[in-house]
Amino acid sequence: MANLKREGKVRWIGVSNFNVQQLKRAQAIAPVTSLQPPYSLIHREVEEDILPYCLHKNIGVIVYSPMASGLLTGSMTAERAARLPKDDWRSGHPDFSEPNLSRNLDLVEHLREFAQRHNRSIGEVAVAWTLRNPAVTGAIVGARNAKQAGTVMRAGDLRLNDKEVNEIDDFLAEAA
Repeated sequence: MANLKREGKVRWIGVSNFNVQQLKRAQAIAPVTSLQPPYSLIHREVEEDILPYCLHKNIGVIVYSPMASGLLTGSMTAERAARLPKDDWRSGHPDFSEPNLSRNLDLVEHLREFAQRHNRSIGEVAVAWTLRNPAVTGAIVGARNAKQAGTVMRAGDLRLNDKEVNEIDDFLAEAA
């Protein structure tokens, strides 16, 4: 990639799923412009080291799976999770199995209050929560149809205030 950049064939170099050590190693070769890590209310592992590093080094962060593969949309239920086809990777994933499934669905119910307060969907609240982090530049969201896409696109306009973010974080801390 560094050679392609020097040759003018690419403008920027982006990476996905790198940890801080890998980012440092890559940056010793060429500047890294962006990182794509998973990040959601359920998967916050990047908060401790990766997001602060990217913010400090001015590396754009475009998170993926901010709605946790459908868990944080408001449409997933225990019954629906139990009916996932065997060839759906989620059917065997710990996030969609007990005891994690109940905890994740409890989080969704907690987010419903914020969604109603803002007249938004639960998915929008989940995406907005990721976008509130100053290290996050954008979010990659999935949609199965135009209506879903139109709804979730509004998440970029939703600003959760500090009190709301703290309420969500407190709920997560109690549930852990």
